[in-house]
Amino acid sequence: MSLGGASERSVPATKIEITVSCRAAPGTARPTLTLHPPAQFGRTEVIDNTLNPDFVRKFVLDYFFEEKQNLRFDVYNVDSKTNISKTDFLGQAFLALGEVIGGQGSRVERTLTGVPGKKCGTILLTAEELSNCRDIATMQLCANKLDKKDFFGKSDPFLVFYRSNEDGTFTICHKTEVVKNTLNPVWQPFSIPVRALCNGDYDRTVKIDVYDWDRDGSHDFIGEFTTSYRELSKAQNQFTVYEVLNPRKKCKKKKYVNSGTVTLLSFSVDSEFTFVDYIKGGTQLNFTVAIDFTASNGNPLQPTSLHYMSPYQLSAYAMALKAVGEIIQDYDSDKLFPAYGFGAKLPPEGRISHQFPLNNNDEDPNCAGIEGVLESYFQSLRTVQLYGPTYFAPVINQVARAAAKISDGSQYYVLLIITDGVISDMMQTKEAIVSASSLPMSIIIVGVGPAMFEAMEELDGDDVRVSSRGRYAERDIVQFVPFRDYVDRSGNQVLSMARLAKDVLAEIPEQLLSYMRTRDIQPRPPPSANPSRTPAPEQP
Repeated sequence: MSLGGASERSVPATKIEITVSCRAAPGTARPTLTLHPPAQFGRTEVIDNTLNPDFVRKFVLDYFFEEKQNLRFDVYNVDSKTNISKTDFLGQAFLALGEVIGGQGSRVERTLTGVPGKKCGTILLTAEELSNCRDIATMQLCANKLDKKDFFGKSDPFLVFYRSNEDGTFTICHKTEVVKNTLNPVWQPFSIPVRALCNGDYDRTVKIDVYDWDRDGSHDFIGEFTTSYRELSKAQNQFTVYEVLNPRKKCKKKKYVNSGTVTLLSFSVDSEFTFVDYIKGGTQLNFTVAIDFTASNGNPLQPTSLHYMSPYQLSAYAMALKAVGEIIQDYDSDKLFPAYGFGAKLPPEGRISHQFPLNNNDEDPNCAGIEGVLESYFQSLRTVQLYGPTYFAPVINQVARAAAKISDGSQYYVLLIITDGVISDMMQTKEAIVSASSLPMSIIIVGVGPAMFEAMEELDGDDVRVSSRGRYAERDIVQFVPFRDYVDRSGNQVLSMARLAKDVLAEIPEQLLSYMRTRDIQPRPPPSANPSRTPAPEQP
């Protein structure tokens, strides 16, 4: 089951096992517990005669970092040994799956509530990533005598990998680079999680299509072949050659043999550390916000403004901030977030600032929680004058300076920039991004309003890696999305925020991992559980 309505993904969900205990549940003789996200998802066993149950039955959940996966745990006392439906409600706890994973050692303790006038005890939750299919495969392929597709040249071949689904469909899981003007390409080695390639089923079909690249995107199909993870793994000892077949040509031509061959030159498997490994080992996500206060956003007192403070609904700026922040905050232990504005005139002298603290405290720009950030944002709208120009580089460099101080993997910085897209320091911003790409840092840019955002697309670097003065970004650290693509047509703001958060945060785990891999930083062992913890005393 996928919590939060997750759609089909190229990489399957991380499986998380939740272990549950309760302490001092009042008057409990035969406790049991149910999990609701939001419908009942599962139920533990019933344990006789205890106020401090340690349930054996676990809950296995699909975990997506980019989603707010809310959970509700209800604790009951079962009155009858023969009829489990006869129960007394003892208390409940509400929290997000991310809070459990982000807790110290991926453990949290929460007070049970829900029974007026009574102390309901506490619930202890521990999250552990299931260890199956944690490997990463690295392989290299070449081809020989592929069909010629280009009139004035040969072909520009590339490969597309698909894993099969249980319903017979296929999901794309990898594309190689394009090798220009050859019928005998040799592709660069690449790595892919085994989970993405076959979802842990070593005999599941893997389909590989061979295409000739065309600039207009209408790539020509050369042929295909199928294999499996088990078959691919044989290349650890020998070359494996596959015939590339084009079904249409095979039907039309009696003497058709194949459209070339693909050879698996090498294949190796290594253990892969995951995002959860680092979080469990104590890595903290430090969240910083930067909000565009330039005049192009419109007068905040007018309904046409992107900053308009309506008494009935949040602005696009506030929704983007709340959507991303409420997920990130689960992975930051102190819940203190630096928040800045840029492009405004500040009182009393009207100085233009490209990096001013929203809480008006130059010594300590931290706000308490996302609600604190929102409160400071609204207060700034009442006191500063929207002006310009729009400079990104100062706030990027500010966060980069903080990230540069801690490079041991214990801290990772995420900067959220919310803007209407009219950028004035493109050259300096590119330089800042290239410099920051070697640091433990990611940048999320959310564009609000009707602008075309061509500059933001360029900074995203998905198609062409960002460069400055001939130097390319070491990693892809920028994710840009236009907010308008996620607005629910029915006006449901909760749904709009969930859609936005899911997309803008989806790349953060891989960006964190890419930094750790390039620096050869391994996750620290999780803090050991406190063996001296004793159960709360039984109530008379």
